Amino acid sequence: MIITNLLERNAAEFGSDCALVELNPEIKERKRSWTEYSLVEGSRSESYRREITWSVFDEKANRCANLLISKGIKRGEKVGILLMNCLEWLPIYFGILKTGALAVPLNFRYTASEIRYCAGLADIDMLFFGPEFISRVEEISDDLHKVRNLFFVGDNCPDFAENYVHLAINQSSRKPKGIDLTEDDFAAIYFSSGTTGFPKAILHKHRSLIHSAVVEQKHHGQEKEDVFLCIPPLYHTGAKMHWFGSLISGGKAVLLRGTKP
Repeated sequence: MIITNLLERNAAEFGSDCALVELNPEIKERKRSWTEYSLVEGSRSESYRREITWSVFDEKANRCANLLISKGIKRGEKVGILLMNCLEWLPIYFGILKTGALAVPLNFRYTASEIRYCAGLADIDMLFFGPEFISRVEEISDDLHKVRNLFFVGDNCPDFAENYVHLAINQSSRKPKGIDLTEDDFAAIYFSSGTTGFPKAILHKHRSLIHSAVVEQKHHGQEKEDVFLCIPPLYHTGAKMHWFGSLISGGKAVLLRGTKP
């Protein structure tokens, strides 16, 4: 079994139940002295809550997969994800896996040069990115020679990218046919933190992802009615593996958007 099978099982068994919530809480600014302001990261001014069911989650993953296939993605190719925690993150991740391509999550703190370096090291063929990264991706867009498609996830798509939401909505919500994956197929490339040098690319098979899901669920004992609050960024293996336990239980996950980089 691979983790996309778990998503499809949850969509079939718990289709109308809430699966993911994106929460951007109101953050009230405390009084600070003028010397502190240069150290404060900016945050989104509006608070909001968005959510989707397991059925919609799987449909969005299928639309993403079918979009990638229509753009020529092939089994074994790599697709980067450069997004803040958001409701689109996990459906895109699972959509990539459904095509047989490898998902490559990127650290949202990367500078433009670090994005270029990691995209080259992982041999990325396509890239999803959000509004927080427009300037960084635009700066290096001419240098991303291997990247065939830049998909923008958000409003007001820049001229150098394609609007993911507009493209995906016209794709089929059915699972792509003819893509048979096993636990021994490669699934993702995660990067190390880079504390001792440049980040290192670490290759994972589907076996390691499903194993992490089983271990997390057994260790924490998540059940169907439990709610998992995901504060860390989803590009991080720890945050992803913790959520995989909720995937097995069919419980709800709350993705905390938090502050901008």
